[in-house]
Amino acid sequence: MTVVSMTVNGKAVSAEVEPRTLLVEYLREKLRLTGTHVGCDTSQCGACVVHVDGLAIKSCTMLAVQAEGAAVTTIEGLAKDGKLHPVQEAFREHHGLQCGFCTPGMIMTAVDMIRRHPEGMDEQTIRQELEGNICRCTGYHNIVRAIEAASDVMKEKAKAA
Repeated sequence: MTVVSMTVNGKAVSAEVEPRTLLVEYLREKLRLTGTHVGCDTSQCGACVVHVDGLAIKSCTMLAVQAEGAAVTTIEGLAKDGKLHPVQEAFREHHGLQCGFCTPGMIMTAVDMIRRHPEGMDEQTIRQELEGNICRCTGYHNIVRAIEAASDVMKEKAKAA
């Protein structure tokens, strides 16, 4: 067993794990942060996306020991002071969630996507960027609209700051 320490959603955490423990398992089983989902076990669906040191990664492809000392943000860490993150709010407002299983990974991917494209994105770019995230319930229309709306809101907030 190995002790792994990191910061998750702004809090220092530490737990003993087997060296082969995936980050998604660490988050779900050791920390009880169950918003990050295991969808495919093959790194193709994106339900497990979290941010590690500010970058979106599929937590089913990373060992917990590889995140030693890192800052990890999960879907549970996006809302601040009881207020939804603009991407979460846009998904709610634009009906970007269906069954909800893929939603945390979609939102985490969208936050990273918007960070990398602060000037905004068109529909084609959003659809290309979502290729690593699978939703089995919808044709992505409302998800794309939600990301467009969140991107616009965040672009305006950046201008105002």
